[in-house]
Amino acid sequence: MFDFAAARATMLDSQIRTNDVTDHDIQAAFKKVPRECFVPKAKTALAYSDVHIDLGEGRFMLRPRDFAKMLDAANIASTDVVLNIGCGRGYSVAVLSRLAETVVALEQSEDAVKRATKLLDQCGITNAAVVQSDFRAGAPEHGPFDVIFVGGSVMSVPQTWFDQLANGGRLIVAVNDGPVSRIKIFNKSNDKIGDKTVFDANVPALPGFEVKQEFVL
Repeated sequence: MFDFAAARATMLDSQIRTNDVTDHDIQAAFKKVPRECFVPKAKTALAYSDVHIDLGEGRFMLRPRDFAKMLDAANIASTDVVLNIGCGRGYSVAVLSRLAETVVALEQSEDAVKRATKLLDQCGITNAAVVQSDFRAGAPEHGPFDVIFVGGSVMSVPQTWFDQLANGGRLIVAVNDGPVSRIKIFNKSNDKIGDKTVFDANVPALPGFEVKQEFVL
């Protein structure tokens, strides 16, 4: 039988700690959440690999290194309310729930919401809820949010997301810039938005935010 606990420990040592993610709360969250429970059964052997895992329907589980570094940049506090846009099967929600006070997660289809909710229930997550909404619309009825975490890359950040960010809040997202994605942290202060690039990565697009193909005659 495959030893998932050992694979989880190896992931932590070789993909997270070695990439300068030293926050003990983040490390503990990765150690506790069973990543294998949130991937299709046919892909459980890939659960702890250093790759983005295709979940189907245009959704991906971010590679551990990128996900951990994004969480580290977001500086999530135990009192924060977090919006997770594009949660897939719910793994990101499970990890975020161990760092924040409350997590609201979005998926666009009823089936995706039900699947993620079921998996989170099976893992005993009680401080998170998955709701159905268009990704661009966000979840204004549940905001404002201290942190917005986006589970895929975008060409540009919708104004609706900034509107739902609390003053003092952070939005962490991969923004496509040619062949790479720039992981950017946006900070809101006095209703103004500032940003900085944290690191570069290759993050799959969030559905509806794919790079538009240009045809040249």
